[in-house]
Amino acid sequence: MTKTFLRTAAVMAGVAATGLAGAAGAQNAAVSFGTNWLAQAEHGGFYQSVADGTYAECGLDVTIVPGGPQVNNRALMLAGRIDYHMGGDMLQAFNAVKEGIPVVMVAATFQKHPQVILAHPGEADSWEELKDLTLLIGDNGFTSYYQWMISEWGFTAEQRQPYTFNPAPFLADKRMGMQGYLSSEPYLVIKEGGFTPNVFLIADAGFTSYATMIETMADTIAEKPEEVKCFVEGSIKGWYNYLYGDNAGANAMILEANPDMTQDKIDYAIERMLAEGIVDSGDALEMGIGAINPDVVEDFYTKMVAAGVIEDGIDWAASYTTEFVNQGLGMDLKPAN
Repeated sequence: MTKTFLRTAAVMAGVAATGLAGAAGAQNAAVSFGTNWLAQAEHGGFYQSVADGTYAECGLDVTIVPGGPQVNNRALMLAGRIDYHMGGDMLQAFNAVKEGIPVVMVAATFQKHPQVILAHPGEADSWEELKDLTLLIGDNGFTSYYQWMISEWGFTAEQRQPYTFNPAPFLADKRMGMQGYLSSEPYLVIKEGGFTPNVFLIADAGFTSYATMIETMADTIAEKPEEVKCFVEGSIKGWYNYLYGDNAGANAMILEANPDMTQDKIDYAIERMLAEGIVDSGDALEMGIGAINPDVVEDFYTKMVAAGVIEDGIDWAASYTTEFVNQGLGMDLKPAN
């Protein structure tokens, strides 16, 4: 989907939702935000603030540029072709510092990483029991979080088999576990396997990386701080409204941008994000969605050094700023319990 088409779709969705985005967008500053995958509920808060005019209210006309298997939006940001990027986890941020690339994390949308390990009920009913299974883990996972699982928990390289993003071996063999994304593989197993798997978040076992961060270039922060503030704060409000308010406009945009997405997948993803506290948990409960805690960043860095995933001596504190978060913004949009 082209950038021009998405901008048109975004403005039209905003007009349909509120009647504000189209008029405001004509005179607002145009900025682009590249996601790390195809449009889905895990990007919902950003689409929400386009659809309901939140970004437009503070002066931005935001284009969402979907990622995908053949798209490298991070490279586009480094080349100056987009303004903001959705980071995967903090390992990318640490590596940017190591390589002298001036990318800065300005908000941490997901307080808990949504990576999971699945198991058949009765075969592994606890995290510890996963060590008795053969685990399907992809190459990227093997060189990152699985190295931490080996270092921290005693998993072994021998019990790992490569995951090819095909659940058939897992469905056929009860003594296999499988990596997954919280809202993807578990839902696929329910639909195709006819059973509800045990799902273990690696975050709950101590993998403390933030995920789905908002990243931008250091020059953007220095030269356009008000723009960064608008985008970050608009995104924070968008996530509260998406999770707890009327998200129909955002979901319409997601469905339009990703023809393979369906409403039932969106509904499942939102339910899982809420149930597991992916966005709104931990420090976000006190400091607001997007919160960044330096202690969390340091803890994750220390764990990754211990696991041999990254080298020691990186200036991890240069990977982020708390200038635009931790102020409790948007918490009033959350329904009272």
